[in-house]
Amino acid sequence: MRIELATAPGSPERPNEDWAAAVAPAAGQGGVLVLLDGVTPPAGSDGCVHSVPWFTARLGGSLAELSASRRDLTLVEILSASIRRTADTHRSLCDLSHPRTPQATVVLARWDEERVEHLVLSDSALLVEAPDGTVRPLLDDRIDRLPPGSLASEEIADARVRNKEGGFFTAAADPRVASRAVNGETPRSEVRALAALTDGASRWTEKFREGDWTATLDVLRKAGPQGLIDRVRELERADTGRVYLRRGKTHDDATAVLVEL
Repeated sequence: MRIELATAPGSPERPNEDWAAAVAPAAGQGGVLVLLDGVTPPAGSDGCVHSVPWFTARLGGSLAELSASRRDLTLVEILSASIRRTADTHRSLCDLSHPRTPQATVVLARWDEERVEHLVLSDSALLVEAPDGTVRPLLDDRIDRLPPGSLASEEIADARVRNKEGGFFTAAADPRVASRAVNGETPRSEVRALAALTDGASRWTEKFREGDWTATLDVLRKAGPQGLIDRVRELERADTGRVYLRRGKTHDDATAVLVEL
């Protein structure tokens, strides 16, 4: 097994809100991959005295611990328990009902000799490569299917679609959103490699259209996760007319993890 990980902040003036970890062996067998992309709140109050990195570190730490040690729990149950555990650490100090209480996208993968389990919540990506080189993206694409205008402003998004029916879901303070995650499993014999990407790293494919998901995995294998992030940064700097990045940050936090099983 080989695991490579790289992460880079979108700006040196801001903390990196991504969080990633790989655990091997987990509970004496297989391994675990955890990837979070913290959601940057708009300027102003979010009802919480803690930062997004504080939140992702605690949620990510709980996900890694429970995924590795509690093989009796499903990944959905682990996400639900980790959200509840994290919320309990600051419930007495913060307004967890605020629509911008600290939150994150989630990718979880766990494997042993028989199967590879997966869970994806919101717009980070998990890629699964088969022994023949075929790459299957496991995505939660609800953001891409929102009604027109849903993301026209932060206020509209918060009021209409953020953690709401017909919208999209992130891991915030409500354990019930775990049931909304895309999840399932694949026989271990059908998986050669895994790759997890926050949307700052998946821009190479999703925004700049430099290659499909198979090409993304090829870059990860040949140049490493840092090589993929470096390519994204070059494309961002070249997009001075905002042709590809019409909405969002010029440089986003970017994290990529490659696991060769």
